[in-house]
Amino acid sequence: MIASVTVQDLVSRIPNGACVALPADYSGCAMTAVRALMARGVRDLHLVCMPQGGFQVDWLIGAGCVARIEAAAVTLGEHGIAPRFDAAIKSGELEMWDSTCPALLASLQAGEKGLPFIPLRGILGSDLLNVRPDWRVINNPLADSGVKDPVVILPAIKPDFLLMHALKADRNGNVWIGVQRELMAAAHASRQTLVTVERIEDTDFLRDPVMAPGTLSSLYVHGLAVAKDGAWPVGLDNAYPADNKALAAYTSAAASAEGFAAWMDATAKTAVHA
Repeated sequence: MIASVTVQDLVSRIPNGACVALPADYSGCAMTAVRALMARGVRDLHLVCMPQGGFQVDWLIGAGCVARIEAAAVTLGEHGIAPRFDAAIKSGELEMWDSTCPALLASLQAGEKGLPFIPLRGILGSDLLNVRPDWRVINNPLADSGVKDPVVILPAIKPDFLLMHALKADRNGNVWIGVQRELMAAAHASRQTLVTVERIEDTDFLRDPVMAPGTLSSLYVHGLAVAKDGAWPVGLDNAYPADNKALAAYTSAAASAEGFAAWMDATAKTAVHA
């Protein structure tokens, strides 16, 4: 059984320089926890996006919390370009490790399985191989003698932390993630998984044959905090939709460094009492 803590206590476990895996906007973003990280002033994070970054990534970049990002893309979707990411890339303030969706998810699967690397074919011939020296092309060691059969091998990704938000946990600390299976792989690959949830229910999800397949066992949950509306403003599947008015207001404000600073003063530094 895992005891629930405050959001501030939860994110206090993430030190400067940590490698942190973050879900895409559609997949359980711990926005309340991210605001707490920003307010704390964490620095030099290496963000691993699963597989693309959105609002939480742009927030952290704007707040000066990020040194490196590994992602297939950083986008605000229908709200357009991620303004603080765009500015940081153009200024050279941010180290970018370009990737693809299949490559990131495959590397997390390697981390999940305890493998040092994983093969992937789909990026053969891509310009990404010129900017990712850690990706190597080898000949298939199982190919017939003399047969050229190149594959790319990708190093496993093993984040220090996965930070995510979910609808609910049970009394034993098991967390229901539903159909977002990439969260399961990332939790298995990460050294610690920190979770905020909307609520804790007095039941055992793993005893329910309907709930169990979409449940992350408490064996992989290292910190749990209740944060009502913890994914706001991006929304949470089966709970509440994205607040498009708030997202549009952020996008407009963050178009400049001064606008972002004003937004952060008004929003991101609001005290968290979850």
